[in-house]
Amino acid sequence: MATQTRYAHPFLPVTRADMQARGWEQLDIIIVSGDAYVDHPAFGPVLIARFLEGRGFKVGIISQPDWHSAEPFKALGKPRLFFGVAAGNLDSMLNRLTAQKKNRSEDQYSPGGRTNCRPDRASIVYAQRCREAYPDVPIILGGIEASLRRIAHYDYWSDKVRRSILMDAKADLLVFGMGERPVWEVADRLRRGEKMEDIRDVRGTAYIINDAEMKAHEADPAKRAADQKVVVLPSYEEAVADKLAFARMSRDFQMETNPGNGRPLAQRHGNRAVYFNPPARPLEDGEGKGDNASVAMDELYDLNFNRVPHPMYKERIPAYETVKHSIVLMRGCFGGCTFCSITEHEGRVIQSRSAESVLREVRALRRMGDFRGTITDLGGPTANMYKLKCKSEDIERRCRKLSCVHPGVCENLQTDHGPLIDVMKQVREEPGVKHVFIASGVRYDLAERSPEYVKELAAHHVGGQLSVAPEHVSPRVLEKMKKPGIESFERFQHMFACASEEAGKEQYDIPYFISGHPGSALEDMVELALWLKQNGKRPRQVQDFIPTPMSVATAMYYTGMDPLKMEPVYTAKGLREKRLQKALLLFWNPEHWPLAREALQQAGREDLIGRGPHALVPPETAAEASRRKQTEARERQERRAR
Repeated sequence: MATQTRYAHPFLPVTRADMQARGWEQLDIIIVSGDAYVDHPAFGPVLIARFLEGRGFKVGIISQPDWHSAEPFKALGKPRLFFGVAAGNLDSMLNRLTAQKKNRSEDQYSPGGRTNCRPDRASIVYAQRCREAYPDVPIILGGIEASLRRIAHYDYWSDKVRRSILMDAKADLLVFGMGERPVWEVADRLRRGEKMEDIRDVRGTAYIINDAEMKAHEADPAKRAADQKVVVLPSYEEAVADKLAFARMSRDFQMETNPGNGRPLAQRHGNRAVYFNPPARPLEDGEGKGDNASVAMDELYDLNFNRVPHPMYKERIPAYETVKHSIVLMRGCFGGCTFCSITEHEGRVIQSRSAESVLREVRALRRMGDFRGTITDLGGPTANMYKLKCKSEDIERRCRKLSCVHPGVCENLQTDHGPLIDVMKQVREEPGVKHVFIASGVRYDLAERSPEYVKELAAHHVGGQLSVAPEHVSPRVLEKMKKPGIESFERFQHMFACASEEAGKEQYDIPYFISGHPGSALEDMVELALWLKQNGKRPRQVQDFIPTPMSVATAMYYTGMDPLKMEPVYTAKGLREKRLQKALLLFWNPEHWPLAREALQQAGREDLIGRGPHALVPPETAAEASRRKQTEARERQERRAR
């Protein structure tokens, strides 16, 4: 007779039977997610659901529902307070399509890695089905898809500017950023009897206003940072018609992302508008103040997670396999890289757990049946920003800079890695822990300021290879990325190599690079390829730049302007040029030689095609030339046929 697995905590209800087992006739809140239900804090919609449960609400989950009708959205009945809708841990379009606009072969967040388990633009579709199921139930959008599409935004996959997702989803409220504080306040006020349409002052939320309200803001807009009036963004219609207006919109939005001084925003869409309250306050470090109004990092990770997928799944869920034995130390990033969405979503202020909370999670890991002593990652958005912060809360509140580390590390930033080193030591000394690896990307311009950290890292926390992301070598491209110069990476490389040798270990840094980023022309990629060859690097994982919604680099890609400086910037727009840039990064791979030769010819660097030590790729052989001509002839015939 098969034994039934016993779990430490009941899973959140996914069926009426689950509700009945708890003695519940009606749920307060239903979370609809585009991801499979994995009861683990790395899955955002589940983290919110468990957080609300921990605050006393009756919460259920509808995971990856069939969106072709409203019936699956009725599975748990009518929620008393609201539907919370999220596309999942990724934007649904990014989840399905690559930079070359091809379908991905796997969905990391679905059972068996199956694709087509969620619709495109899932937040919009799910919200519409929730409305069909129960027209009078409020709908709150959340998660990264809603957060990064909250204003008019360029959508790479349709190649057009789309309006705020709130307009298309027709939801009642949108929660942006990491949503614990705002969703708790909204839920609590609804429970106390307030109506959704009256809840308009919660930080970290957006809602639709009428023409008269928008005209009042347009008549008296913000003029300077200190006036705290509403910043009127260029309208959706202006952003569609004028790329300069789109660039201004992106710049104005970015300037209001510090919760210490960010002002409200409003953006007109026709005869209505979307109003954005200032960003939510960051969570408190550690256990926080401990009162009911506060939300602290420790509270989230002390919630009742089973840390496994729901038992209804019989197939592995790839994303879970990646994170199941990992531990998050912090959230947020003050790097301000223009291509990255972490800062826009998680915020610039680092929010850290206490060492005690981290150790409690380590002990919970040890109780898992499949844990064999290896923690696969101890980090977060970055490996080494734990407890780093501005030396003054007042300076931090007033600061309008978009990065604490570019063009150089701010003099007000405290870069002491001591607390992080202490946590690393405590975790690896826990009974039952054999290995603690750092898989999160190391911010090397900070790490080089702490030789002790680099020594600890090399001696105890690298399994032979360390991921680092210099992204490029060209100064003009790195400036557009808001990344440090390659000299900083080279200094860190040397430190890491010396520390590894001192520890008696053969270890290597594995650098990551981006091709096709705004500012990067073919000659910049040639410079990068030559650097790689000179340094004996053969990158196997190369990221082709994807313009994700709302990032500064995406505004550059779409407009051809750097919105922060309002100056022109070159961008590779065509899919073929993007392939040519990527081929130069993979110059060592014979599969990419034809495209690499073409790229070198276009860049006027035929001197790098040859067999000498200076060359990047060998000359074309007769057999290759014959195949190329056949391919070109076939493509011409296909074009004529079309």
